[in-house]
Amino acid sequence: MNDAVAENHQPFGGYHLRDVPPEDAELTHAGPGTPCGEHLRRFWQPICLSQQLTDLSLAIRILGEDLIVFRDKAGEIGLLHRHCAHRGTSLEYGIVSDQGIRCCYHGWLFGTDGTVLETPGELPGSRLRESVRQGAYPAREDRGIVFAYLGPPKAMPPFPEVESYGTLPDDSVPFLIPEPCNWLQVHENNMDPMHAPFLHGNISGVQLTSAFGVIPCLDYVESNGGTSMHYISVRRTAPECIWIRFQEAALPNYTDIGSPMEEGQKAKPFQRPMWNRWTVPNDDHNCMMIGWRYYRPGIDEGLADRSKVGVNTIDAGGFQDVDDRPYVERQRQPGDWIAQVSQGPIAIHAREHLGSSDAGVSMWRRLVRGAVRGENPNVVPPGVNGSDARIWSYAGDSVLAIPRRAEEDEEPFLRDVSKRVSDIVMAHGAYQGDDADQPLRENLLTLEASLQS
Repeated sequence: MNDAVAENHQPFGGYHLRDVPPEDAELTHAGPGTPCGEHLRRFWQPICLSQQLTDLSLAIRILGEDLIVFRDKAGEIGLLHRHCAHRGTSLEYGIVSDQGIRCCYHGWLFGTDGTVLETPGELPGSRLRESVRQGAYPAREDRGIVFAYLGPPKAMPPFPEVESYGTLPDDSVPFLIPEPCNWLQVHENNMDPMHAPFLHGNISGVQLTSAFGVIPCLDYVESNGGTSMHYISVRRTAPECIWIRFQEAALPNYTDIGSPMEEGQKAKPFQRPMWNRWTVPNDDHNCMMIGWRYYRPGIDEGLADRSKVGVNTIDAGGFQDVDDRPYVERQRQPGDWIAQVSQGPIAIHAREHLGSSDAGVSMWRRLVRGAVRGENPNVVPPGVNGSDARIWSYAGDSVLAIPRRAEEDEEPFLRDVSKRVSDIVMAHGAYQGDDADQPLRENLLTLEASLQS
């Protein structure tokens, strides 16, 4: 051990550990011209909820750009650079018009595509407006979420169809949760299932269900040609039940998440995720989780409360809400929001000490880095280069009625069950709707029956 390493390991060695290394800019910086920012711009990104669009414009910051989004009186959505191309006044103070938005300062009228429609202060016959264009981006709506494409116009991909898990449109309720920290430390939490037994179960009280307090056996796999990854966790949750959970993170910033209230106490061949979401950088120090919460029989376990789903809130046990509780209460029972935000505006990877339980975090960072560098040709927006223009679900929960074995160490058996369940789920590939799930459930029930004796 050299002198520098020895100093870092000595008791009360804070003096030698006080310097803060730089952040991993390649993965965390998302502004214009940055590697990660340009990668994210090649995909359609959710930017706000439809309910946020009123008779006024909404000032937003997305991928380091100051923008305004509005719905004009004809129903068209505009996403424009925030500052007027004439004299720079913010269009968040503009007047939403029958067609486009009008700057409050000199009355210039901009269409939703950035075209200057009127310059009322100019002399009659002026052609100034023909030589000016306001920065604008395409925007679309889907089930209460506004999406935008901020990349090169010639590279714009088709608007993707996102898996709805067989629910009706009214059963897909949109939400948006802001977090004052970098997008990566929020998103990679999805691939860190080992935090659940501690943060949500064994450290400061049960926040989800007691089943999450059981330390799982874990496996992590790349999937879909390296464009996504899964963790597969397996737990013995009752003498007669084994709970296998699949959670997916797909490039560049999408994930599917199962119910946070699964008890694992009764057989359930397969249950689709409760919500999906994107983690979208506002800038390097702020991001938002935005997606849909799904409602259908069998998944809510008494949790459902649609009135709590929207901007800054979701009915997920409170562990993902903006944490505005009293400080001492947050200290006594921190949740995901606190654990992620308290890492700092940008988590410093160089001062982490990752272990085997962090294999999912390491894999996700590697996938993102490879995508940002263009090393994986499979990482393209849905619908590009012949790829499927849909975003399918490959995640969910399976609780199988399989009795405890006599062996003292059950871990090898649990891992074998997990592998066999995983093979069945992934073999079904992209599945849609409750009817299409039936063969999947039948295969899992066949496996369950074969392991009951």
